[in-house]
Amino acid sequence: MNNSVKLPQKLMLLGSGELGKEFVIAAKRLGNYVIAVDRYANAPAMQVADYSEVISMLSADDLEAVVSKYQPDFIIPEIEAIRTEKLLEFEQRGMTVIPTAAATNYTMNRDRIRELAHKELGIRTAKYGYAITLEELIAVSDEVGFPNVVKPVMSSSGKGQSVVKEKSEVEKAWNYAIANSRGDSQKVIVEEFINFEIEITLLTIKQWNAPTIFCTPIGHRQERGDYQESWQPAEMAEKMIVEAQEISKKVTDALGGAGIFGVEFFITKDEVIFSELSPRPHDTGMVTLISQNLNEFELHLRAILGLPIPHIEQLGFSASAVILATEKSDSIAYTGVAEALSEKDVDIRLFGKPNAHPYRRMGVALAKGSDIQQARQKATRAASKIKLEYQP
Repeated sequence: MNNSVKLPQKLMLLGSGELGKEFVIAAKRLGNYVIAVDRYANAPAMQVADYSEVISMLSADDLEAVVSKYQPDFIIPEIEAIRTEKLLEFEQRGMTVIPTAAATNYTMNRDRIRELAHKELGIRTAKYGYAITLEELIAVSDEVGFPNVVKPVMSSSGKGQSVVKEKSEVEKAWNYAIANSRGDSQKVIVEEFINFEIEITLLTIKQWNAPTIFCTPIGHRQERGDYQESWQPAEMAEKMIVEAQEISKKVTDALGGAGIFGVEFFITKDEVIFSELSPRPHDTGMVTLISQNLNEFELHLRAILGLPIPHIEQLGFSASAVILATEKSDSIAYTGVAEALSEKDVDIRLFGKPNAHPYRRMGVALAKGSDIQQARQKATRAASKIKLEYQP
């Protein structure tokens, strides 16, 4: 890639959720042609793309058909549940997969990225083990110790994750993890429960022909393994920020390619502990829609196209808070949007998902404040004002 790239480029997005939608908006601003692909019709990114296709992304034949039809310049996965062997094949045929087919393959399963970080790169991670049966899970849980965290090795947005305080809760955690596992996997990971002070995402931008650069760390809070709110900047000692950057660079160098990576860490009183990584924009990074001069989607696009990123400016204390559905419905309307937007420095994104189910993320509130506490309060307050009306 180089800075004389011709536009438009033809970009194929595999997975078309809310993160994909913002990426398409960034791509369209530079006049690119985008094909949004997902397993259901009218997914958020499809609403703003040039063309959309509904396929099973776990089907090699479906992937072959859609790639042959459009011949994209870049294949850009936005989710984990993809037949990654097919991506390796596309790459061997000379197509560009972002960040690389190997990176997508590694990060599709939590076990692969953990092994890479811990065993090959010698990076500190939580103690962990794997199980493919309930009996194995009971044994491994004993080994790792209680409390621990159980999650499927393959899922999206932290689904299927639970904290297990004692042995009697292991079976419930197994059932929940398996029910929420994506793709073909029936494997779970058990990891040591880290008593952290803060969980952060370090957005790391790997470029084709320029140094790796970083956004200011983003703090986040999770429930049910899913992000509920995020804020930037996260309060951290400078030496810990540098350590997190060094670890991120080490892992992303090993994965290769170009694009943005969401690298997650547990920060304890005196340790920086690698947690996991997504080779694409990160849900907690939605705060950058208000907190930076270039949001994570624009940064991802520039890195992919080999366009320069001369400066990332953090614009002050900022936060995001999710808007969740509470019921199952195929017809949704929203109230309270005007009330939510009546406060200064508040913005809203409604994702336009065609249906709802309990805990599904339907939108996000964004806010800036005079400090992190005020920004978080404003974002949470704005999110709470928006109500979903479920039509019969």
